[in-house]
Amino acid sequence: MTGARSQSSRWPLLLLGAFLIGVSTTPNAIVRAAEGDSLGGRLLVATNQIGDPRFAKTVIYVLHHDSSGAMGLIVNRRVAQWSFKRLLNEMGQDGTAIEGELDVLYGGPVETQRGFVLHSLDYSDDRTRRIGDLSGVTTSPTIVRAIAEGRGPSKYLFVLGYAGWGAGQLEDEIQRRAWISVDADESLVLGDNHDNKWDVATAKRGVDL
Repeated sequence: MTGARSQSSRWPLLLLGAFLIGVSTTPNAIVRAAEGDSLGGRLLVATNQIGDPRFAKTVIYVLHHDSSGAMGLIVNRRVAQWSFKRLLNEMGQDGTAIEGELDVLYGGPVETQRGFVLHSLDYSDDRTRRIGDLSGVTTSPTIVRAIAEGRGPSKYLFVLGYAGWGAGQLEDEIQRRAWISVDADESLVLGDNHDNKWDVATAKRGVDL
C-alpha cells in the first residue's frame, strides 16, 4: 500500500485530548533526517505512476527518512475548516473566548486522529522539533492557543494523519517513478495556496510527469 504503512511505534506522539499532535520525542531524530542521503526535509511529488488515488497530485514534506523507513505530511490537500474554539475544546482546553478559524489538511492515510502543527521557525517551545532550516513541528497544545491569540508562528499548517513507509518501501516507489524528489521551500511547505502546489513543485523538476 503506497505510503500507508504505520510507523507509530517509531514516532510516538503526544496525546492532546481527542487529538494527537507531534512527532518523535527523540531530540535529534528530525535533525538527523536531513543529513547524508536522507530525503528528510525534501518534498516528494506524486507522478502519474503513483497508482493510488489517495496520493494523486499530492506533495509530501518528508519529516523522517532513514534505512528503517520514512514519514511525511501531505501539504496540499485542504479538507476542512475548523474554529479554534472547537479545536481547543477537543483538546480539553477552554476555548470559550477564542475566535477565528483555521484550515485542516489531510496529511495522509495513517492514523488520521493524529494532528501535526507544521510551522515556521519564528516560534519554538520545549516540544518543537526542527526540520532542517525551513520549519518545525511542535507537539505542545500551547501552539494552538498561541496561534489563536496571535502569538504563534507567522506561517503554519494544521494537518491530520500522515504517510508512512517501511524499510525500503519509499525507495522502491521512487525507483518505479511513483515519486520525484525536489527541494523544499517555504511557499510549497507552508504556503496557503494549496491548489497550485503540485503544479509548482512539478515545475521545479522540469519533467513531464
